[in-house]
Amino acid sequence: MTKTAADLWSDLDELPQPTLLELFSTVRDGGEGADEPGGEERVAMLSGRLELAEDGTDDPMAPGGILFDWSKTHLDRAVLDIFEQLAEAMDFAGMRAKLFAGEVVNPTEGRAADHATLRGVGDEAKVEEAAALIDRMGMLVEAIHQGAFGEIDHLIHIGIGGSALGPALGVDALSRDLSLCDVHVVSNIDGVALEAAFAKCDPAKTLVAVASKTFTTIETMTNAESALNWLRDNGVSDPGGRVIALTANPEAAVEWGVDETRILPFQESVGGRYSIWSSIGFPIAMAAGMDDFRQMLAGAAAVDRHFRDTDGRDNLVLRAAFSDLYYARVRGCQTRAVFAYDERLGLFPDYLQQLEMESNGKRVTADMKPVDGPTAPITWGGVGTDAQHAVFQLLHQGTHLIPVDFIASIGPGDDLDPAHHRILLMNCFAQGAALMTGKKGEDPARNYPGDRPSATILCDDLDAATLGALIAFHEHRTFANAVLMGINPFDQFGVELGKQMAKAIEQGGESFDASTEALLAAAGLGD
Repeated sequence: MTKTAADLWSDLDELPQPTLLELFSTVRDGGEGADEPGGEERVAMLSGRLELAEDGTDDPMAPGGILFDWSKTHLDRAVLDIFEQLAEAMDFAGMRAKLFAGEVVNPTEGRAADHATLRGVGDEAKVEEAAALIDRMGMLVEAIHQGAFGEIDHLIHIGIGGSALGPALGVDALSRDLSLCDVHVVSNIDGVALEAAFAKCDPAKTLVAVASKTFTTIETMTNAESALNWLRDNGVSDPGGRVIALTANPEAAVEWGVDETRILPFQESVGGRYSIWSSIGFPIAMAAGMDDFRQMLAGAAAVDRHFRDTDGRDNLVLRAAFSDLYYARVRGCQTRAVFAYDERLGLFPDYLQQLEMESNGKRVTADMKPVDGPTAPITWGGVGTDAQHAVFQLLHQGTHLIPVDFIASIGPGDDLDPAHHRILLMNCFAQGAALMTGKKGEDPARNYPGDRPSATILCDDLDAATLGALIAFHEHRTFANAVLMGINPFDQFGVELGKQMAKAIEQGGESFDASTEALLAAAGLGD
């Protein structure tokens, strides 16, 4: 008799829960005549390397690869067996096929999710359409760099959510050593953010990119109007001619006043938090160059192909999702921490917060039934080694069980004494080891319980292809989690209610609770 998903979750709850040290000990009986590997065999079973370069290349500049080590988690053969059955029960293979075929996987909005086509993987017609739009962006980027808009030293990129987090991450990660254009990403409606960008730019040498899928987002359009006023007030005779629009609604951009030659559209079926691969990535190409942007797409495509073509526990992305759900739903972990031991990935935890929490922070399934357990954990994190001196006390000795992802690069991002990078990596690996093993002591204050899980993502180097692969890995990880829970990761209605109420406040004539009314009155915003 085929088991249901509910049966399989019950089976997971009933499994024994050996400690990590037990899992790493000598070979032991795994039940039903199977031995559970320990030590090096366990590492081999739960680690995998993904090569980013095309097979057979002898190009010394080709991207390397990424090692994904999930051996310091509580996954074992019994857990993996049940999760593979769960994937089958939830038709993971069928949902994955729909994703890459360009079929509807966002049922509440009746849309496909075509971000992989932007990387060249998926429905052939959609891939061709995406490639043409990216080529169009490339021509505009090249024209700007060659002086078509005069001398341009600065770009103020205005967006919010996925229209800002991805560009900010890409610019910060890829253009630290050589920036072809000084890019400032502004998302907050707080005028302090926009004024800070103005202070660093010469208006005579500045372009403004307005990034909005609908070209109606109030924060973005208000900031855009203020940017035009700043250009005008500082002697730019045609401020509208300095605007590049990045949108899935080009008609709205034209109506707002942007010439169609300066509009870089992308597909309606590409969600905002998945749009870094589209024209929303324009500031990355401006800062790091179009070659780097294309390498980022290529690295993501390598992950796409692995995720599409590999089944079960051998699928590195699906294995990560198994671990995520084990801790969230079996061990009751409410958060997952991400620590990048690379300054260039300082914005990566912020990027993942939106990707994971906006996608999977749901309380109903795709068929509108209440969820039967926790969905997305709270994603948070920081940069090593700074975070070690801020939050790791709780990780090592606090009462919360928090799975940790460590991300690091073997190749350094600096030209200083190699001791810097050596100490950085030693700290990264030591933290994972310490979380797992702990240290017993007679003094309770100096007792470290250990048995705290972590995964390590170790890149050969942090180049554009690697960054693309890291982002795509987490996109598909988010999708895999959603499928295994039966939820829709591609809508985000939860962000709308607060925006609707803010608009109601602006329009006036509507009553709110006593606390909100008092706050409005105190701020001078009441009727």
